[in-house]
Amino acid sequence: MSGNGLEAIDHTVQLTHIWIDELDQRLGWRNKGRSYQLLKIVLQALRDWLPANEMADFAAQFPTLLRGVYYEHWRPAATPVKHRSKADFLARIDREFVGEVMFPFEEAITTVFAFLSRKIDAGEIADVRQSLPADLRALWPAPAKAA
Repeated sequence: MSGNGLEAIDHTVQLTHIWIDELDQRLGWRNKGRSYQLLKIVLQALRDWLPANEMADFAAQFPTLLRGVYYEHWRPAATPVKHRSKADFLARIDREFVGEVMFPFEEAITTVFAFLSRKIDAGEIADVRQSLPADLRALWPAPAKAA
């Protein structure tokens, strides 16, 4: 494809695979499809919990392909969701995750949050975390301080 001027598409596909591979390793699942599914659901749930400006700033740092996944089925008039508790967030993930039960459930979500902290600018992660309710924020490890 790159001979046809589609290098940007090739690059975002490759970068998305790198992200999914890394997340799959962190989760220890050895199932990239399942890891992708969890990443997609968590990103879309975060999207709906964040104020519009913060949601867009967060997405700007994703590979283009994942940015499309993030915005898939987005309904701006319905965001941010009204009931924004940890329990509501976890229920959404549980409801949308198809397949095997995730165990331990909260640990898998925390792993996704920690993974995002490694991929996204620390200032943006701080803004996203601050936009979340305190009980949900507790699942997202605070980024390590620079040495």
